[in-house]
Amino acid sequence: MAARLDAQMAFLNEVDKLKSVMRATTLCDGTRRENSGEHSWHIALYAMTLAEHAGPDVDIARVIKMLLLHDIVEIDSGDNPIYGTVNQAQVEAEEEAAALRIFGLLPSEQAREFIGLWREFEAAKSADAIFAKSLDRFQPPNQNLASGGGSWAEYNVQFDTIESRVGSKVARGAPRLWAYIAPKIQAWFAQNR
Repeated sequence: MAARLDAQMAFLNEVDKLKSVMRATTLCDGTRRENSGEHSWHIALYAMTLAEHAGPDVDIARVIKMLLLHDIVEIDSGDNPIYGTVNQAQVEAEEEAAALRIFGLLPSEQAREFIGLWREFEAAKSADAIFAKSLDRFQPPNQNLASGGGSWAEYNVQFDTIESRVGSKVARGAPRLWAYIAPKIQAWFAQNR
């Protein structure tokens, strides 16, 4: 029992580092960038609050688990802003190595479960993962709208880029959420560009 708890505590202490990984998105009030720990918590609340917008075959408890785990790999690989330019194959390899290392701190059956949930989220093929990915893409534009543009201004983003990189993912798993926010984003661009 002590060895199992030691492993679980090693994992929990390691993932505390997620609070130090800064993201491109600011808080809603624009006072500072959010960290990846805050982002994971926030989108877990998005899942609880917006569950009614999920398809009938979506298990919100599994979605919340995925959202709490999905960015843990950033402890090793860092945040890769959606509007940045990265070598996607390199990022995927770094994140896979990070998943194996960090989740590997856990007892073996928990490690397998968490790695499985993380990989399912990344693949975005199951109904749960598709909805989780939609929420992961839906939260940042809401924060950018609340903060007066946030990372859109910093990265000089245009609406068509948001539509292709964000909108397509949100619409795939939560079409009502994209229908809700797209006009708000368009209105922001009409007033600010």
